Amino acid sequence: MSENQNLLAEQRRALIVDEVRRRGGVRVNELTRQLGVSDMTVRRDLDALARQGVLEKVHGGAVPVVEASTHEPGFEAKSGLEPTAKEEIARAAARLVAPGSAIALSGGTTTYTLARRLLEVPDLTVVTNSVRVADVFHTAQRTTGRRPGAATVVLTGGVRTPSDSLVGPVADRAIAALHFDVLFLGVHGISVEAGLSTPNLAEAETNRQLVRSARRVVVVADHTKWGTVGLSSFAALHEVDTLVTDGGLPAEARAEISERLRRLVVAGEPEDDEEPEGPEED
Repeated sequence: MSENQNLLAEQRRALIVDEVRRRGGVRVNELTRQLGVSDMTVRRDLDALARQGVLEKVHGGAVPVVEASTHEPGFEAKSGLEPTAKEEIARAAARLVAPGSAIALSGGTTTYTLARRLLEVPDLTVVTNSVRVADVFHTAQRTTGRRPGAATVVLTGGVRTPSDSLVGPVADRAIAALHFDVLFLGVHGISVEAGLSTPNLAEAETNRQLVRSARRVVVVADHTKWGTVGLSSFAALHEVDTLVTDGGLPAEARAEISERLRRLVVAGEPEDDEEPEGPEED
């Protein structure tokens, strides 16, 4: 299968997931007409999406997966979801980072993708509670040698979660003693009512501390996170300065977010041209 065919399959599957979530279920024959592909292609797409855990196959179609608010997927499971959107979001978010900044990156697959985009930004100080994010910088420096301008990385301690974040009192105390210019925050869910939420209670408290220690808060989240609610809320929307998301976010959601946040950046769209979020002037 060619690279272009792979991309088309990914786009097609994203549309299927959106339809399932929007309508509460879809039928195979409806999808074949809507997408202009064969019955076999649709069934393969549904098989792949069911393996990823984002929908459930039923006779003749598919329905949403009903997850408990405490369900927390592992890092590998989340890595396979919306990869193109995460790359676009990371590219847009990286443009908000000024050389010489002190930034924080929370755990998550989108912040992990962003970390790889930040390897060429000089003189960063990076605070993170993500083992995966720290490994991005460590591996790059081990492979190429520590060059002038390479990032200084501060990895908090703590108890490891299924998503490879370090949380709990040890992490909270370490973060409370620090102050950074910008926090880039991945989320499990985001909504008007619940704000930012996670299924992990200890992670919620650590995320609260990250928010308290940041001058600016930038949430990096693809459109599928909108409307998802985890067990514990850790920040209201008014505490967020910027949301960086992808073009799949519905118009109604954009309007609601724009009413509550200072800035909405949709990767690849004209608003995606802001100045870097550097250190503030005294």
